[in-house]
Amino acid sequence: MNFSNFLLMRHEILLLTITLLLLIGEIFINKNKKSSLVHLAIFLFGIHTAIGFFAIDECSIFGGSFQTNNLIHLFKNVLNIGVFTLLLQSADWIQEKIVNQNRGTEFFILLFTSLLGMYFMISAGDFLMFYIGLELSTLPVAALASYETLKRKSSEAGIKLILSAALASGVSLFGISLLYATSGSIFFHNIIEVITSTNLTILGFILFFAGLSFKISLVPFHFWTADVYEGAPISVASYLSVISKGAAAFILMVLMFTIFKPLIHTWENIVYIVALATMFIGNLFALRQQNMKRFLAFSSIAQAGFILLGLITGTQLGTATVVYFILIYIFSNLAAFGVVQAISLKTGKENMDDYNGLYRTNPNLSLVMMLALFSLAGIPPVAGFFGKFFLFTAAASKGYYLLVFLAVVNVTISLYYYLLVVRAMFIRKNDHPIPFFKNKLYMRLGLLITVIGILVLGLYSPLYDYIYELSSIYN
Repeated sequence: MNFSNFLLMRHEILLLTITLLLLIGEIFINKNKKSSLVHLAIFLFGIHTAIGFFAIDECSIFGGSFQTNNLIHLFKNVLNIGVFTLLLQSADWIQEKIVNQNRGTEFFILLFTSLLGMYFMISAGDFLMFYIGLELSTLPVAALASYETLKRKSSEAGIKLILSAALASGVSLFGISLLYATSGSIFFHNIIEVITSTNLTILGFILFFAGLSFKISLVPFHFWTADVYEGAPISVASYLSVISKGAAAFILMVLMFTIFKPLIHTWENIVYIVALATMFIGNLFALRQQNMKRFLAFSSIAQAGFILLGLITGTQLGTATVVYFILIYIFSNLAAFGVVQAISLKTGKENMDDYNGLYRTNPNLSLVMMLALFSLAGIPPVAGFFGKFFLFTAAASKGYYLLVFLAVVNVTISLYYYLLVVRAMFIRKNDHPIPFFKNKLYMRLGLLITVIGILVLGLYSPLYDYIYELSSIYN
């Protein structure tokens, strides 16, 4: 173990350094100038995101507890882009609402600490590192969910999240203990060599899958989602929806395609049922929602069901489609949450009926929201269409034709409720529409990044080909 090995943990070391610098800034910067820490945090994380694109060697350090490869490195960059966009969209809210309460720096520290946990989780080479990363990524978000302490719903969201997370963590840890009992090791490469389809192993997998399904909001582990999203600040709901869910889906895919590959004949049936239940329940409940945060919460549940279409295959095509879809989903959902955040910050309105006639007063925001919803629905030529198309192709390649057909039915259902928002913005009239307002620079940049991602990703096929090449490592 030498210094060059530590440099292989570039993402983790840089993010930890940024967190410590912000902590030092909180101590020494004058109270009247604390808003400058917002600019500093965005600037430093922007540098961190850019540095992440430099190539890194494949490695395994700390006795195999920490490992990285080109696909993991790419996915960390995907998470960085998502968080950087989220910071841009959250900057105005932090400066106007949070800095005055002298809690701006704490927001960044909690957010970056959670992201650091996700880094360790997806780079884990054993269940101990995985569990530490899982807990580190979850606990700070529970504090963030209750960050608006003056609102009762925010406190309620934090309590619901921490209690649900504690239960899910216990279930997952019990599953890990059963896997250790049957394999005699917590290291992934050792478990792969000895794992068999015994009853105890299958029970351990089911408990582990149930615990991780909580973070992805898979049915029936989704009950916390809508309430937490509604009560949490919009930035935190957005983070839970895209970054937290994306990291959990990625590590679940990696583990199922590696150490649990011998159990594929068992877990493919579980995933089949969970995928159908998640898509139908997410979409059908979204039809009834008026609050935009609850609306996007059930939408995100349905999108998690679509992710399982790629995960059920256990192939290189499935790996590539899952990563590609998560990348598209991050841009699409951040665009939708960004518009909701901008409107809520200026007017305090978060219901769908409040969006009636929005195009007449704020055409740019309406167009961004329309692109985001079209991408989530899978309408060509935006990126979401290609993401879902590749998922359907992956599932069909393994003979899951009925599952693909039912997924298409769900796409039709989702198209209906996404168009409800489009109808409200472009067709419905409102005697007192949301007045025209101009977003500040950070918000405009954040929305611009999401629009570019939605438009470019669907047309830039070499990126998918590149992801497909990297995906061979798990197949």
